[in-house]
Amino acid sequence: MECDVAVLGGGPAGYTAAIRAAQLGARVACIEKEPELGGTCLRVGCIPTKAWVQTAHALHAAREIDPKLGVSVGEPALDFAQAVTWKAAVVSQMTGGVASLFKANGVEWIKGTGRFRDANTIAVEGGEVVTFTSAIVATGSFPMRPPIPGLDSPRCIDSTGLLAQTEVPKRLVVLGGGIIGCEFASIFERFGTEVTIVEMLQSLIPQEDADATKELEKAFKKRGIVLHLGKQCTGVEDTDSGLVVHFGEGESVECDLMLVSVGRAPLVEDIGLEEAGVTFDPRSGVQTDSHRRTSVPHIYAGGDVAGYWQLAHTGFREGEIAAENALGHDVEIGDPAVPRPIYTDPEIAGVGLTEAEARERHGDENVAVGRFPWVANARAVMSGETTGWVKSIHETTYGELLGIVIVGPHATDLIGSGVIALDAEATVETIADGMAPHPTLSEAIKEAGLVALGRAIHLPPRRR
Repeated sequence: MECDVAVLGGGPAGYTAAIRAAQLGARVACIEKEPELGGTCLRVGCIPTKAWVQTAHALHAAREIDPKLGVSVGEPALDFAQAVTWKAAVVSQMTGGVASLFKANGVEWIKGTGRFRDANTIAVEGGEVVTFTSAIVATGSFPMRPPIPGLDSPRCIDSTGLLAQTEVPKRLVVLGGGIIGCEFASIFERFGTEVTIVEMLQSLIPQEDADATKELEKAFKKRGIVLHLGKQCTGVEDTDSGLVVHFGEGESVECDLMLVSVGRAPLVEDIGLEEAGVTFDPRSGVQTDSHRRTSVPHIYAGGDVAGYWQLAHTGFREGEIAAENALGHDVEIGDPAVPRPIYTDPEIAGVGLTEAEARERHGDENVAVGRFPWVANARAVMSGETTGWVKSIHETTYGELLGIVIVGPHATDLIGSGVIALDAEATVETIADGMAPHPTLSEAIKEAGLVALGRAIHLPPRRR
């Protein structure tokens, strides 16, 4: 098959690139080996995981509903088989939607494993050869597995394996306190599992704002999730009936399953990048410029394989940019405001700089922070969800907004307004002086800005 643009991989970056290239009038082929389109995100990542997040939220809401609201319910029960069916239905709808979009846009989906034969050809295993004018590499990433003795046990699984479970484990150890590990820990604790997290660093989700991760650690401990921070896993024993996980200085814990979630690596091996002449590194992925162009001028790369971010929404944007540049446009990705949604309970979301990053970049004396607690927000009080706060971060010379961090109800939805504010280079006055609809959770963003400016209305004044 001959085409203008060949896309290797059908995940967020790949299918977006294919659709965008087709919109621009190109003949497009997308090579994907899995039986469904959508990549890790739609098939075995964010979509099925967040379907279970909704199940966990519903369980928690039923258990914690306040009789003061005038509603009384019995003790809820988890029907895990139905939760698995629900998850599968959501995945099917979303992956099927991508296939329908391919058909509607005239994108040719070539099913099979693709590998570059040279800089203008991709051979598809058991299928046809695709020749192209331009190509986009979007092969994604895969879960890493550290060299720890005993980690080859079938009871040591990655996120894909945990999503495939048909029974709720009684005891789960999570190796790695990053985003994936914390999200699954939060879900399975709500499902009734005894959860232990072993993390070699001193905090959960260490790349996030320190105040936010402290809030999460406090909430997890209150829920009974056991945290072993600053402890390295040294070995795993399979006892036939379970696992014994060893960590730290002679410590251990027994469990039925172990989730290994220590990060993901770009999928660059065995796809023929050497034959195509594309420069890559096994750890950081395919090297690209701001146009997402690789070392071969007519080959581009986007998503996890390009190594900049490992987020579906960044993959969407990178796919668009790669497709537009592959067809003669001149578009740079620039320095976008990248949202960081984390679907734990409580939710965490951030965009822009964390407070520590802002102080390091601009100096302590040039950074101001405002924090508004949910307990002072009417809508949060009505809903009974008052854990957490909204934090605004700005520099004091011009008032430029540097970051927003949210912990608490609907944080992952609310952060979208922070993305727009940062991309628009808004000042803290813009958010503080704007009108927020009342009574809503979104008011807390405005209120955080007012706190930062020393003009809080719904909090008492700070003591001098």
